[in-house]
Amino acid sequence: MPHLTRLTDYPIIFGLISFLLLWLAAWVGVTLLRRNHEMDGGVREDFGVVLAATLTLLGLILGFSFSMAVTRYDQRKNLEEEEANAIGTQYLRAGLLPAADAAKVRALLKDYLDLRIQFYTARDVELYRQINARTAAIQTDLWNAVQAPAVAQPSPITALAAAGMNDVLNSQGYTQAAWWNRIPRTAWLLMFAIAIVSNLLVGYGARSAKLGRRLLPVLPLVAALTFMLIADIDSPRGGLIRVSPQNLHSLADSLRTP
Repeated sequence: MPHLTRLTDYPIIFGLISFLLLWLAAWVGVTLLRRNHEMDGGVREDFGVVLAATLTLLGLILGFSFSMAVTRYDQRKNLEEEEANAIGTQYLRAGLLPAADAAKVRALLKDYLDLRIQFYTARDVELYRQINARTAAIQTDLWNAVQAPAVAQPSPITALAAAGMNDVLNSQGYTQAAWWNRIPRTAWLLMFAIAIVSNLLVGYGARSAKLGRRLLPVLPLVAALTFMLIADIDSPRGGLIRVSPQNLHSLADSLRTP
């Protein structure tokens, strides 16, 4: 079954792969590099400066990436709320239209609301495409349902109903744009490269090879868990931390109540 398209959409698998690669880099440092290149006192002092700078840079990049992911997650949550507000407001404004047009608009809005809830919960790529196609079609029907009475009887009242429908359509576009706004792949590659170099240097700088092997998994594990958390928050459909359409569900329940 077709599913998600990025490795970061599978945070647990992504974290495991990250841990193995980073652990391998640390193992190379403590096993191969130390065997061929031992450090004396003066070199070790300079090495300590390089190691500290590299780990600091890694921490900064991870912090910035985590902040980027959280910001995008908050944006998706806020837009879900705005989308629910826009649909609910337009459902009320439909009463400003003639009775037949109002009934048609409200029926379409209920179907549209169900599609928007499915958009937030769908994880299958093919289902996601079908939802988008149906959403585009019903958006056309919604606009036509408002446009016809607004053109036939132009007035501030019908203009208000048309403006509300415009907000509904715009809110969907803003939501879609926010879901496409992800941490770039080049940023992930940069984080990986710095993390690999950091683990390589940590392994190489271990004062005791035996102690170095014992503590070898610590930094790879911490970095991999951080990668996994960032990927989970950044992925709109993958992982466990996802935006729940709570406001849309609440609106749907209120519309079903007589």
